[in-house]
Amino acid sequence: MHTHDPLCQHHDHDEDAAWRRAFDLVTRRDFLRIGALTIGGLALAPWLRATPAPGARAKAVIQLFLFGGPSHLDTFDPKPGAPADYTGPWRKAIDTNIDGIRINELLPLTARHADKYSLLRGLSHNTNGHETATYMMQTGTRPGADLVYPSMGAVVARKMEETGLLKGRSLPPYMTVPVAIGRFSEAGFLGPRYRTFVPGNLSDPATDAERSRLETRAALLSDLDAFGHTEKDLFEEDDYYRDQAREMVLGKSRAAFDISQEPESIRELYGKSEFGRACLQARRLVENGVAYVTVNMRGWDTHRDQADRYKKLMPDLDRGFSALLTDLARRGMLDTTIVTCGGEFGRTPRFLMDPPWNGGRNHYGAAFSWAIAGGGFAGGQVVGETDPRGEKVIKRIISPGDLSASIYRQLGINPADTLPHPRGTTAPLVPPTNTPANPLTEILS
Repeated sequence: MHTHDPLCQHHDHDEDAAWRRAFDLVTRRDFLRIGALTIGGLALAPWLRATPAPGARAKAVIQLFLFGGPSHLDTFDPKPGAPADYTGPWRKAIDTNIDGIRINELLPLTARHADKYSLLRGLSHNTNGHETATYMMQTGTRPGADLVYPSMGAVVARKMEETGLLKGRSLPPYMTVPVAIGRFSEAGFLGPRYRTFVPGNLSDPATDAERSRLETRAALLSDLDAFGHTEKDLFEEDDYYRDQAREMVLGKSRAAFDISQEPESIRELYGKSEFGRACLQARRLVENGVAYVTVNMRGWDTHRDQADRYKKLMPDLDRGFSALLTDLARRGMLDTTIVTCGGEFGRTPRFLMDPPWNGGRNHYGAAFSWAIAGGGFAGGQVVGETDPRGEKVIKRIISPGDLSASIYRQLGINPADTLPHPRGTTAPLVPPTNTPANPLTEILS
């Protein structure tokens, strides 16, 4: 029985409509039109220095989030010995460059890089709704009655700011490309200062007219500030956001968004898909000091006709993910950059063959898989195991809190630490659910 979710339009499978409701896209022209020099609500925070926190193995995270939930059987946890109504058309598991580790035949490029990543095959939270499952994977905890937790990116921005690691940089510490998942990429009770920034398409240069309007507005606002600074505290933070916004649009920092500056060979490596371009942009952002980048890839809510949809999705994922690992490794960045790849849950191991599904898979939070690489996480390992049909975890259950605690640890953030709450109290960084978080010590160094 499929669990109803308001983001799923099963009658016509209008995922684009669901996406528009769930996601808040700030495009380049929207950014300019609403007044880039008065965007205090976007809460741009201080930026990352070039060195990790004391004791940290990593200084940045690139999260490849596959919104909708990919099938674990068709990606990182194939079951070639299962019945045909479980394997579907992709029965073959292929060898990787690590003996004993095999992944689905749909990921031939990714298979060449198993030495760089580990597979988390024991993920489980038993939640089948998009909203709740996404919240859990982005925050590391279950939703509370009146406590909206910040996403991991917001927590990283806050903690790095506390330790002084974000001074002197001109880009936000937490960014999302190409679009953001509404509340799930936001800052929760930490407040708007730590919300993700969504640049949209900033890669094409502003026109002369746009630049002129912004420069004129900047001069006018400067005059107004001189008049209004009798309310010093009120205006200081607006000045801060305004200066950062001006640097994003008019300053040297905007070059970080221009992937056309990359050699043709690098752009070809990533490919021309939206996901591939976003992966390349994420690498450029981290290279320029951004601490946490989420790359959202849509289209994975394959309730019906999965075979047709995977013909487009899987090559784009395979190329973008493998290119990112290759590029980071070549540049010496993978050692200090954590890369994660996965969705909010998996898909039902057994295909739905009857109309109207015609070979689709429903939501499945009981067992699913992610890949994790870089930043001190060992490659060439598998953590967790599912049964021969991929229906349940039979070895090393991994909770969302286990994953977030592991990432925080590698960034030099104590998972047992607390966060300030607006009510004057504190909240645990990784709240215990049924049991305290259990970091992935099997693959941590």
